[in-house]
Amino acid sequence: MARPLICATVAETRLEALREARDAASGAADLVEVRLDRLERPEAAGALAGRRGPVLVTCRPAWEGGGFTGSEAERFGLLEDAVRLGAEYVDVEWRAGERARALVERRNGRGVVLSFHDFEGVPGDLEGLAAVMCAGGAEVVKLAVTARRLGDTLPLLALGRGLGRQHALALVAMGNAGVATRILAAHVGSCWTYAGDGVAPGQIPLRDLLETYSFRAITPSTAIYGILGRPLGHSVSPAMHNAAFRARGLDAVYVPFEAEGVEDFRLVALGLDVRGASVTAPFKADVVPYLAKADRATRQAGAANTIRVRGDDWEGRNTDVEGFLDPLRRRVALGGLRVALVGAGGAARAVAAALAGTGARVTVHARRRDAAAAVAAIAGGRAGDGSPRAGEWDLLVNATPVGTHPDSGELPVDRAALPGGRLVYDLVYNPPVTALRRAAGAAGCATLGGLDMLVAQAARQFEWWTGADAPAGLMRAAAERALLKNE
Repeated sequence: MARPLICATVAETRLEALREARDAASGAADLVEVRLDRLERPEAAGALAGRRGPVLVTCRPAWEGGGFTGSEAERFGLLEDAVRLGAEYVDVEWRAGERARALVERRNGRGVVLSFHDFEGVPGDLEGLAAVMCAGGAEVVKLAVTARRLGDTLPLLALGRGLGRQHALALVAMGNAGVATRILAAHVGSCWTYAGDGVAPGQIPLRDLLETYSFRAITPSTAIYGILGRPLGHSVSPAMHNAAFRARGLDAVYVPFEAEGVEDFRLVALGLDVRGASVTAPFKADVVPYLAKADRATRQAGAANTIRVRGDDWEGRNTDVEGFLDPLRRRVALGGLRVALVGAGGAARAVAAALAGTGARVTVHARRRDAAAAVAAIAGGRAGDGSPRAGEWDLLVNATPVGTHPDSGELPVDRAALPGGRLVYDLVYNPPVTALRRAAGAAGCATLGGLDMLVAQAARQFEWWTGADAPAGLMRAAAERALLKNE
């Protein structure tokens, strides 16, 4: 199978803006999908005028998730104009029936993409549908389904590795759970992937596909790593780890796996032969029963943030423990320190394990007192009564996701709890300076951000997976660049 291409989708309401977006994508992408259905006044001639590279012209009707509300005669007239003007491809919907079949026959299939979209889920007989569509003779058959969970992508894998060997298939799982299919087109068996600025659910910007994921370097033999969690839109881990892979010359890629649960991820990890993964909220504790082998930090915390695949088994580590301590030890002596730990999830468990035996006196604050008590037991501490209060702590650690982009204005504790404290350590790294750190600084506290911990734990993950030294400085720089995109 030839290496997958990149088809960049552009959709604008004004003709001039559409041409500008088209030309900006030309060259970087192999093919530009020009969406006529988003134009205020759809026309093929203006959309194709002065083009610099190959195009796929689409005029998606409202009944198939597009913006065109005119008649089918008008719509197919636009597509016929595009053919006459030399467009390399036009997209017609399988559900358009006789009109679509007639266009395929007139073109002898050449330059026609026959497409099917399901914005609700995955059809029960996707393989049968694909076979019928391929029998119609179109040059490319596109199947875009909606992944509600990672497991919904498995039928696409089966199609690509079966029917995709005899026919050109463009396979897409829309939605956050389907993002990996867009990056791993070579593994899925898709002839091309669609890039763009959110024209379809889960779509990846062209620049990110090229720079963060090095799409053109990915082949079916590229080793797959990733991050397991939900949600993952805020994560800069792909930027860090992919930069590290490139720097060390490794044929590997790191992708997001936004899962329904650990079992959901396990099935897809088997299908894609995933070699290892970072684990983030809410699955750090849930992953532990799946581990055939775990390090001491994982056993102590009851949570893992890293897995490595060895044959049929998963091994687990908790690199959060040392990742948390590395920057903290440079700031304070822990012996006798009064610590207010906010949260009771996997990150809080790692913090408690890190503080155990240091001489710090730990009080855990969480919405559920029983959960707080369980975390406190790891550190030999106690559960607090409600939220932290001013004057009762020296170090406050936020181990909750509160304050993470896009809800970056929220605070995990009351402002009145901050005066009198020495250091506030917010494990949230996106945004780099959180609302909690700003409030703590205004109250006279020193602060420490989560990026230091993120880089430290990620470097240990990289070294465990690959056996190579982690380029920690480069990983931090990649994370900082990724964070700037969110501002």
